[in-house]
Amino acid sequence: MDFVKQLDFSQETPFGLRLYPYFEKAYQAVTGQNASDFIFTPGVTPFSTVNEVVATCITYFIVIFGGRYLMTNLPAQRFQYLFQLHNLLLTLVSGALLALMVEQLFPIVYNHGVLYAVCNQDAWTQQLELLYYLNYLVKYWELADTVFLVVKKKKLEFLHYYHHSLTMVLCFTQLGGRTSVSWVPITLNLTVHVLMYYYYFRTAAGAKIWWKRYLTTMQITQFIIDLFAVYFCTYTYFAYTYWPHLPNMGSCAGTETSALFGCALLSSYLLLFINFYRMTYNAKKAAAKQNGEKPKSKKI
Repeated sequence: MDFVKQLDFSQETPFGLRLYPYFEKAYQAVTGQNASDFIFTPGVTPFSTVNEVVATCITYFIVIFGGRYLMTNLPAQRFQYLFQLHNLLLTLVSGALLALMVEQLFPIVYNHGVLYAVCNQDAWTQQLELLYYLNYLVKYWELADTVFLVVKKKKLEFLHYYHHSLTMVLCFTQLGGRTSVSWVPITLNLTVHVLMYYYYFRTAAGAKIWWKRYLTTMQITQFIIDLFAVYFCTYTYFAYTYWPHLPNMGSCAGTETSALFGCALLSSYLLLFINFYRMTYNAKKAAAKQNGEKPKSKKI
């Protein structure tokens, strides 16, 4: 109870206490550097160049498709405990990054409003840049999801490896482009991932989770919100910069290339996830009604 009494909820401390100082101590313990000194510098920061990203994507595809070929005549491997640990750690890391970002974003939105938070260049703070970078690094870790599918001899869905590889590329382009709206897709993605990796952690142990279908619904909703935010920011930037006679809310921080790439990729995600939902659930629901069975889910 004494701990609860010490909590001080405010716009600066939405969780009742400051989380970032604890993160700074952990960051220094792991890296030996001060979190406040971090600057994303292409060519200096690890995984900050196009060559590194392209090489990772190529290696990823070689590993998953080469691995699938090598597994042709081999028995499927479960790696249950390793798979559970993988998903549990990603649940915790995603949750920690989400909480840290919310703590940084809440006072920005509270004090300056949503438009400032998604468009003003000062909304791209040093603390958020570090958290965005760590989220970007987690995307490399998440590529292991596909490796588990390969060794388990599960079907490799196009949506799965398209989404996994290009989300890493998306995070890279937005770091380089310093798009202030980045927090919208990142925080929504982290929210979904907390639930998704928790789901896979539980089901790997044999638990029956009834809300798998709603994860896909959440992902579709996530991309709709993402697109509203990024299309708004992209539109107001281009209108203000090139067609000022059109209605606009002023300029918006970020490079043109990163903005257009984000719009295009997130649009493709939405279409693919809607198609996945339709093919997986609606088709299986019809088949289940005909056969009197419950439809099964598959990992994406």
